[in-house]
Amino acid sequence: MDREDDIGKILVDVYGMEQGRAAAGRLLTLIDRFPVRASGDEELFTEKDLVLITYADTLQEPGRSPLNTLDRFAAAWFNQIFSAIHILPFYPWSSDDGFSVVDFFSVDSKLGQWGDIRELGKHFSLMFDFVLNHVSSKSQWFLNYLNEVPGYRDLAIEVDPGTDLSAVTRPRTLPLLTPFKKASGRPVHVWTTFSEDQIDLNYKSLDVLERMVEVLLFYVRQGAKMIRMDAVAYLWKEVGTSCIHLPETHAMVKLFRKILDLVAPDTLIVAETNVPHAENIAYFGENGDEAQMVYNFTLPPLLFHAIVKQNAGALSAWGRGLHLPDRRNTFFNFTASHDGIGVRPLEGILPEAEIALLVDRVLENGGRISYRTNPDGSKSPYELNITYVDAMKVPGRDPLHANRFLASQAVALSLPGVPGVYIQSVLGTRNWIEGAAKTGMARSINRRKLPIEEIEQGLQNPQDIAAKIFYPYLEMIRLRGKQPAFHPNADFSVLELDHRVFGIRREGGGQVVLALVNLSDQQVAVSPSAGQGEQMIDLFSSHWIPAGGQMALAPYQYAWLQVCR
Repeated sequence: MDREDDIGKILVDVYGMEQGRAAAGRLLTLIDRFPVRASGDEELFTEKDLVLITYADTLQEPGRSPLNTLDRFAAAWFNQIFSAIHILPFYPWSSDDGFSVVDFFSVDSKLGQWGDIRELGKHFSLMFDFVLNHVSSKSQWFLNYLNEVPGYRDLAIEVDPGTDLSAVTRPRTLPLLTPFKKASGRPVHVWTTFSEDQIDLNYKSLDVLERMVEVLLFYVRQGAKMIRMDAVAYLWKEVGTSCIHLPETHAMVKLFRKILDLVAPDTLIVAETNVPHAENIAYFGENGDEAQMVYNFTLPPLLFHAIVKQNAGALSAWGRGLHLPDRRNTFFNFTASHDGIGVRPLEGILPEAEIALLVDRVLENGGRISYRTNPDGSKSPYELNITYVDAMKVPGRDPLHANRFLASQAVALSLPGVPGVYIQSVLGTRNWIEGAAKTGMARSINRRKLPIEEIEQGLQNPQDIAAKIFYPYLEMIRLRGKQPAFHPNADFSVLELDHRVFGIRREGGGQVVLALVNLSDQQVAVSPSAGQGEQMIDLFSSHWIPAGGQMALAPYQYAWLQVCR
């Protein structure tokens, strides 16, 4: 069966025979308008892959467009360190810091233009956000819907407000339905999963499907090598169900994958689903046929827990299960992002009392807590809003703050998968309390706009936490990219060591590396075993560990021990 037939089969399964065939005809006609981007024989992932995550306007500089400033700063500091840059939504928007898109086909004029995006793409692979669940209520699309323009009449999901929607999984405490009035005067209530300004798209409409496939293909044409599918878990709605992870949603991800395999087989789908681990990895598909990468959402909160408890037990137990369905798939490992630290991925791993410890630490360190509404009307922590740098702090005077943060990153860089690093982390940014107060959004605490002059001053001061983090972090990343054992799909096994130490053995490309990280404020002696009569060398310090020898790890010390055969 060829790929066109694969596309038709998926569409018939979702829409039925008549509608499915009509959808296939429309999509294949659309696909023919886009030139095929040939793919070489290179691997999908290598140990050199590492993604910088940033807003287009995080870096601020007088007299320059933000995208131009990002390009200049990245060329100076990040070339040959990060292989790719994920530019968070840079389209015209009306709320949610870019995730309420007004026009999917434009660059926000305050940030720059498509030429700036392409310029950045000359030195880095680019990840674009495909905000496929919703569109801004200020968009022309939604205005067309309100005005009942042909092709847009079914854009939104209308629901009688008396309908029982108690089974729907809610990521927010806001109302699920928002009232509007059409140009004809007819009142409607439309589905708004995330906010009253973010109108959920109705994928039962072939007009919506075709329009969003066009957006996807347009991003490929503009140079996207990775497509981040934002909030994809909520894409399909059926009243009476949870409206999350429905079979039709997985079918849509398979469809987008098949389309990209036709047009741009070197473009990767990255699924963003802030949910428990088993639900999250379901987006690899049954045979690795959905997303090539999924966000490893359990890592940030579980690593945070290990640091707070100074105990690697739960983290190590979870890490042993990080196996993949296919070598065409891998994890997208991150500790921080533009959002907070999700709590739902800890469900089934940590008891509520342990999660409460994390909530307490966040509040002690000046962070915020976001809540979600449960089906019974109660509220639970949904997200911990704090910079990961400040999450790693011990309340009060903390001389080991930078060391503790770097130890956390050493864990993330040693796991199977492709690492993603948020720019606020690598720059050692602290909580933006004033920003959260100004916007009224808890997530703003980790979205500070950074003047280049202020960054440079911090990096020039050896006592500033920015300098204490930035230079060792970049060196860690640079060193990692030279080790074939850290290939995203290289073999691994989590080691049994002292409970205060996380250890993982990675093996690939003829190299074996034992990555050890002391997660405690105490010195810990360990006896890493490489094998009969094999000695090791620490890639950071160049110190040799004799066969059968012991190693003393200082508080929050990390070591990558290469086995010498």
